[in-house]
Amino acid sequence: MSEAEVMVARPRSLAKGLVAGLIGGLVGTLAKTLAERMFPPRTHGEAEPIGTAAEKVAGHPLDPDTQAIAGEAIHWGFGAAVGAAYGVLAEYYPAATSKEGASFGMALEALTHESALPALGLSVDPEDETLRERSSEITSHVVYGVTTETVRGFVRKWL
Repeated sequence: MSEAEVMVARPRSLAKGLVAGLIGGLVGTLAKTLAERMFPPRTHGEAEPIGTAAEKVAGHPLDPDTQAIAGEAIHWGFGAAVGAAYGVLAEYYPAATSKEGASFGMALEALTHESALPALGLSVDPEDETLRERSSEITSHVVYGVTTETVRGFVRKWL
């Protein structure tokens, strides 16, 4: 016979979920950045979608240094914001953390690189990418999701 496990329900907290997700999102963004250095999603010199987005927001072409800085700001800000939203979602809907965050990473990749960015003209359609480029995008987003969930869970227990 096995012993029954007792699960203690912790009180839900919007603020704690948000903070834990924000921290997880920042660490996840770092992990995604490192994964993209090992497996670059754009191998033929294509423009980064984030740099193109920065130019669209500015309304005019940006010099390469400004474009790089704006792109990094968008990249890190988006990673932190999505992590914070994920932290709140995980707080109230724990099933969102399935597969240790891999499902979250794959869903994020589908929402951004397979639909929103191509629709906004910020990246090519997924059908126009090579298998290697697609694999790299999915892998880096899974790394983001798993890292974000791992850190979020740790921070949330600590809070």
